[in-house]
Amino acid sequence: MSQSRHVAIIGAGAVGVISAIEALREGHRVTLIDPGEPGGEQAASYGNAGWLSSHSVIPPAEPGVWKKVPFYLIDPLGPLAIRWSYLPKALPWLIKYLLSGWTEARVEKTAFALRDLLKDAPLLHRKLAEEAGVPELIERNGVMHVFPSRGNFDGDLGWRLRKRVGVKWLELDANEMRQREPDLHPRYTFGVVVEEAGRCRDPGAYVAALANHALASGVKLVRARATGFKLSGDKLVAVLTETGEIPCDAAVVAAGARSKQLTASVGDPLPLETERGYHVMIENPESGPRSSIMASDAKMVVNWTDKGLRAAGTVEIAGLEAEPNWKRAEILRDHLFSMFPKLPRDVPASRIKTWFGHRPSMPDGRPCIGYARASRDIVYAFGHGHIGLVGSARTGRLVAQLLSGKAPEIPLAPFAPDRFL
Repeated sequence: MSQSRHVAIIGAGAVGVISAIEALREGHRVTLIDPGEPGGEQAASYGNAGWLSSHSVIPPAEPGVWKKVPFYLIDPLGPLAIRWSYLPKALPWLIKYLLSGWTEARVEKTAFALRDLLKDAPLLHRKLAEEAGVPELIERNGVMHVFPSRGNFDGDLGWRLRKRVGVKWLELDANEMRQREPDLHPRYTFGVVVEEAGRCRDPGAYVAALANHALASGVKLVRARATGFKLSGDKLVAVLTETGEIPCDAAVVAAGARSKQLTASVGDPLPLETERGYHVMIENPESGPRSSIMASDAKMVVNWTDKGLRAAGTVEIAGLEAEPNWKRAEILRDHLFSMFPKLPRDVPASRIKTWFGHRPSMPDGRPCIGYARASRDIVYAFGHGHIGLVGSARTGRLVAQLLSGKAPEIPLAPFAPDRFL
């Protein structure tokens, strides 16, 4: 299957555009299909926290998380909130979510799989950024996790599993943390630095630059919303869109949280859900971190971007159509002020920007990467949840390998779409 094919890639987010670049590298003809602007504010890639955390191998669900579900339902502003009105629709996904993290062994299996997917991701992104002419947008200078105490770190299953899968880090006491981050609140007394990790200084601009590079290299962009596929037996004939058919002999579903309807149209009713995320950003802040920081108590990433100081995190389960709850962004803002006391509380509202978007998430925290059951001409590449940006570099390579019939560079069994079918 190494001959050149016409590949239609549905979705021009990070996964889609990198898949396009890598498919082009394999000698295929590529058409990108997306109704929106690559890197635009409508895309999950745009609102990403911006860190390239190759150590983000722990799925959201861990043993015992089921005990917290009542609190998720009661507190609409907690780190993970579930809207009561959406609970009936979300319940099948939530059950699979809880079961996937029921035992340490299940979480460990996911950690090993995600480590394969994410290892060396900052380096892969750096090479892509250089190709696209924006090397300055990717920095490989580590990220810091901060904790109120050493005990908070020692009691965290996630860090024990990271050690098992080969992640290394540097431990910092309170004095060493103050030297690195003098503006950080003194309540944080212990930290770790994962030096292999990196950050993206502007995720939206990065994806836009990758898309421009793809287009300049020969990829065609069609502004349309894909609705399904036209098959002849098990052979793909075309991708169907709201504006007509796009003839092709291969396709990639990389439509993020909107991939579910597309997979169902060819007989794969996959349990994809949106983990709705928010960010808040302060333009020209007077204080803040020197590096990218993850605060264990706030469950929030703080990162410098070229547009300002961004704080991102939290999860809301409420579907694709519900209106945003902007109080969740205000919570992020308040956490940001609490973490960095020198930030003035009277920052003009015009300098505080908020964003809301949709993370595409599978219950077990692993994306779907593999063939559709109805046709090996259709490749799935979605469901990355919290690791969409960092995981997109290797995912694009894997997609190109599947399109060309080559052996994938990592084992894909843990990401097989049919694991839930």
